[in-house]
Amino acid sequence: MLATPLQCARLLPTRTSSLFLRSTVVDLAVLAGHLLLYPTGISQERPVPRPAGGAAAAGPASSPTRPAAPDPPPLLPTEGRAHPPVLLLHGFIDNRSVFMLLRRSLHRHGWHRVEALNYSPLTCDLRKAAELLSRHVEEVCLRTGHRRVDIVGHSLGGLIARYYVQRLGGDTRVRTVITLGTPHSGTRIAPLMSAHPIVRQMRPDSEVIAELSLPAPNCRTQFVAFWSEEDQVMVPATTARIEHPDLIAYNVQVAGVGHLALPVNGTVAAGIREALASAEAAEGAADAISVA
Repeated sequence: MLATPLQCARLLPTRTSSLFLRSTVVDLAVLAGHLLLYPTGISQERPVPRPAGGAAAAGPASSPTRPAAPDPPPLLPTEGRAHPPVLLLHGFIDNRSVFMLLRRSLHRHGWHRVEALNYSPLTCDLRKAAELLSRHVEEVCLRTGHRRVDIVGHSLGGLIARYYVQRLGGDTRVRTVITLGTPHSGTRIAPLMSAHPIVRQMRPDSEVIAELSLPAPNCRTQFVAFWSEEDQVMVPATTARIEHPDLIAYNVQVAGVGHLALPVNGTVAAGIREALASAEAAEGAADAISVA
């Protein structure tokens, strides 16, 4: 049995007009700041290189007639010696720059392998983005020596991560998925935006949402869903909760935080760190029991 995460998380006060107004103002300020940072995150992130030396350095060189051999697993796996890698997955028509403050917070508190994956704004199928995520997770595990990773997804990014875990077997590679304002049951916001195929997949009546409601027996990944009554993109706001009988899921309500502010809010960042640390503690306890 997993230990209950987020011992310090509090169910904060319900929605009020003053909270709604304040969160809207903050969201507009976050949007203005993010527009300035947006160009810095357009390019795909360059992964942290593996240490040189050993078998990887001694491998055969590639040539025009012979492709380079795939990298072998790291000589000194970091499994159990450090926090698992954390992958950050942005929302619709966004990029990795949205996670600048969250990444800095994780680094300050000991998470040194934090990476972000950009998927193209031209992506028209959530399933294709989930396949891209699958390949990236495999590459990260090979490069870092960890068997599993943690994922933090904002909005659509959380839905992509969940689809990968539930429908593409990603629970073998993903220990924890943390979602921020993700439409787990579909959102009814802005019907006119449904001209975009991937927005239609986030509607309550979409095939993707129907697939995610199917049974998911023995899913090993733990989910933590942060949601807010002041999230104007989630309609209804409770759609950002995970309600699935087969999933290990914890829903954390925060007050006064709008949709755009979720990835930059300090309280939410603290909750993310707590959820990741709690998952590690539970995993360590399970390992201790298994070898006792």
